Amino acid sequence: MPAISFFTESIRYNLPQKLKIKKWIKATIEKEGFELQELNFIFCSDEYLLGINQQYLNHDTYTDIITFDNSDEEKQIVSDIFISIERVKENAKTFKTNDFDEVCRIMIHGTLHLLGYKDKDKAAKTLMTQKEDEYLSYRSEVGLV
Repeated sequence: MPAISFFTESIRYNLPQKLKIKKWIKATIEKEGFELQELNFIFCSDEYLLGINQQYLNHDTYTDIITFDNSDEEKQIVSDIFISIERVKENAKTFKTNDFDEVCRIMIHGTLHLLGYKDKDKAAKTLMTQKEDEYLSYRSEVGLV
């Protein structure tokens, strides 16, 4: 049974509008021609995510998100997405937005990686940002704003 779940590690965080977020993320996955199996969002601290970054990616830097694609089959989504709520809040200040909009942006960013979008070069990053904006605007269609 397809599922989107939310967890926390090393912090207290309550994501608002969980059911609408699930509907929005699932619709995004389906619009891109993929099938949802299991998608876990794990909200955590900077230090927790730094540990994951060091252990699994050999990067000694803070980041806002790490996406692990655990899918065995093409076009199916099985993943764990770790998000630093501290980075989300810092990003929100930097980009002059609210925390909820920023957590949505980060969540859709990680989901887009699972759908094959990259952000390593300028052209790919431009496309990723366009897709983020497209799906962020789609939130209103599922009553999520």
